[in-house]
Amino acid sequence: MEFLKRRIFQGAGAVLSNAYVQGFLSASLYQGPLKNGCTPLLNCYACPSAILSCPIGTVQHFMAARTVPFYALGTLSVVGASVGRMTCGTLCPFGALQDLLYKLRTWKLPVPPWARRFRYAALVVLVFAVPFLTGEHWFSKLCPAGTLEAGIPWATMNEGVRDMIGSMFWVKIAILLSFVAWSATAKRPFCRAACPLGAIFSLFNRTSLLQLAWDPDSCTRCGKCQKICPVDIRPDRKAADPECLRCLDCTRCPSLKATTVFHAHPFAGAFPQWDNKTMGTES
Repeated sequence: MEFLKRRIFQGAGAVLSNAYVQGFLSASLYQGPLKNGCTPLLNCYACPSAILSCPIGTVQHFMAARTVPFYALGTLSVVGASVGRMTCGTLCPFGALQDLLYKLRTWKLPVPPWARRFRYAALVVLVFAVPFLTGEHWFSKLCPAGTLEAGIPWATMNEGVRDMIGSMFWVKIAILLSFVAWSATAKRPFCRAACPLGAIFSLFNRTSLLQLAWDPDSCTRCGKCQKICPVDIRPDRKAADPECLRCLDCTRCPSLKATTVFHAHPFAGAFPQWDNKTMGTES
């Protein structure tokens, strides 16, 4: 049931963030008042159907103007403090694409644990430092989601854009194809190794209002939660893992439950041995 709900929410996230169908029909961008707001998803501002701004693009805009991005970071902080990385797991269209690609029958490989450091490097270097120093939105220039949602559609629809295609466009295509191929062999590689929005939200997983709780007394350590997990982690070992997308697929197991910081003992009634020491910390 949780899996089906997540697919429905992912579809809704894609549709609601890209509801300007006229953009594809008239080859135009929506510039109405909603574009002043940030979506909590990685969704390209330049997509012909986008009605909301990308939060990472907004942060870059302020950094390029050498202004503190209070609005964008404030919005992301509210979302992160409430649900952690849940929007990554339940709403993000590019995350949904990676989920679908992984279902292809190919040779599967794990994403190395050290790869997660690169998303923090992308956040610090490409989203903050480089735009501040150069005035250019460098993450947006390279973002595979942006290439898929905006670069390819505009090159297809607009002759003027096609005439301007140069080496940078093919670099963007190569990056997109690399992540497409990687997603067929590994679970959500872009989310885990390159997404700066995921890097921001992951900082809130341990303290967010929404939490994932694990009961060690009922857990059989069968490892099925890892097989279900879209980012290949063991929530029974670390329920507050910064990698966790809060998709709640693993709550199909009776040993795992969604809870809040106000209900720190969701299993207390049935499991008297539950205590704070086992709440998402046992390894």
